[in-house]
Amino acid sequence: MSMENITARELRDKIAKGELKSVEVVRDVFARIEQREPIIGAYISNCYQRALEKADEVDRRVTAGESVGPLAGVPIAIKDNMCTRFGATTCASKILEDFEAPYNACVVEKLEAAEAIIVGKCNLDEFAMGSSCENSGLKKTVNPWDYERVPGGSSGGSAAAVAADMCYAALGSDTGGSIRMPASFCGVVGLKPTYGRVSRYGLVAYGSSLDQIGPFGTNVGDAAMMMNVIAGHDERDSTSVTEQAAPIPDYLAELEKTIEGLKIGVAKEFFAAEGLDKEVEKTVRDALTVYEKMGATLVEVSLPHIKYAISTYYIVATAEASSNLARYDGVHYGHRTKNPRDYIDVYNSSRAEGFGDEVKLRIMLGTYALSAGYYDAYYLKALKVRNLIRGDFTQAFEQVDCLMCPTVPEAAFKIGEKIDDPLKMYLSDIYTIAVNLAGIPGISIPCGFNSENLPIGLQIITPAFTEDKLLRIARMFESETDYHKHRPNF
Repeated sequence: MSMENITARELRDKIAKGELKSVEVVRDVFARIEQREPIIGAYISNCYQRALEKADEVDRRVTAGESVGPLAGVPIAIKDNMCTRFGATTCASKILEDFEAPYNACVVEKLEAAEAIIVGKCNLDEFAMGSSCENSGLKKTVNPWDYERVPGGSSGGSAAAVAADMCYAALGSDTGGSIRMPASFCGVVGLKPTYGRVSRYGLVAYGSSLDQIGPFGTNVGDAAMMMNVIAGHDERDSTSVTEQAAPIPDYLAELEKTIEGLKIGVAKEFFAAEGLDKEVEKTVRDALTVYEKMGATLVEVSLPHIKYAISTYYIVATAEASSNLARYDGVHYGHRTKNPRDYIDVYNSSRAEGFGDEVKLRIMLGTYALSAGYYDAYYLKALKVRNLIRGDFTQAFEQVDCLMCPTVPEAAFKIGEKIDDPLKMYLSDIYTIAVNLAGIPGISIPCGFNSENLPIGLQIITPAFTEDKLLRIARMFESETDYHKHRPNF
């Protein structure tokens, strides 16, 4: 049987029943990686031998009649800004090119406890700073649908690996859209959970109050299955929410149940945003029509402060980045310059050589915003606007069950098209950034294609800690369409 078009859930069930051997599945995945990786460039590193050993252990346990984990034998990829004790953790940066983490991230521990097979670590914009995956300091990743276009960022490698069937699911991180944007560009499902729902322990920090780990899958059910494994409290992460405060449901259990009387909020500001492509707008409005035919009601709502989201985000995120990246000093770990003149030169030259241009830009922006004389004018004001944006969502959710809009205002753009225009690049995140500022969950699902056969994503947003509702709403659309089944040709 073909192992390429099977879902992660179906694969898990067949392995658990002994109908498929995990070792065979892993070899099949690596055969595709060997064929496609030279073109796509999704992986910074792979774990072939270790993956075979883990798969063999799963097969041995199944043969012995032992119970196995909820992801037993399923090949999974992770973004290379999550610490692993095996291999390097690079963040796609020369400053960490040879860094070996002394511990596993919480999500890695949970994947391994569920007996998933981690096959490799995926490319990203350096330190997760970017919207196209062009800012990687180590390699280039292209979009599997069109090799001249970007896969989106910063989790472009994870999305491309799933889209190209070089794994069955993956993890990414999302600070301002870094899961949902590449999911849209690559035609897969990408979920950013509520801030605090998934532990950030072992995630290399970019913007600590914004970062959140989440899953990629080819379909909503696989994303739900991944959430069942990675969600939960972790005492090592002080921002991780306890299960008493926000109970964790079984995300798969009621996935197929539609929501009767669904009220969908359509914010007028989203469809008046600068740069919204007409084909994207039409495709998303067609998706809303699908929901209407299923009995949903569209309600116009307003998010009046959403126009300040990008400005607010790039003050808050860069300020936090400036603080977080101060630790890379050429002394404790990571790249150190050769033959420094003195200890000041160790610090200056190591950072100058190790960081790429986009990272340097964001560090400078953040340092400026936090500097004396500008802290009140920029950073504190941004925090106040952030609260207003959060309040807009709260008021909207008093009227509706969810909000829907495009994930990105356009389909995947060409490599190099925006790299020299940071402001134009930043506008690509116009629909996703506010969700991170508010700390609420959002998902991107495939909802159609443009005239160039490039995927278009629909973003669905719900209140905090309602990922179960979010997944059910997304599954409603998926049950009526087949866009999630489309794959790029190889």
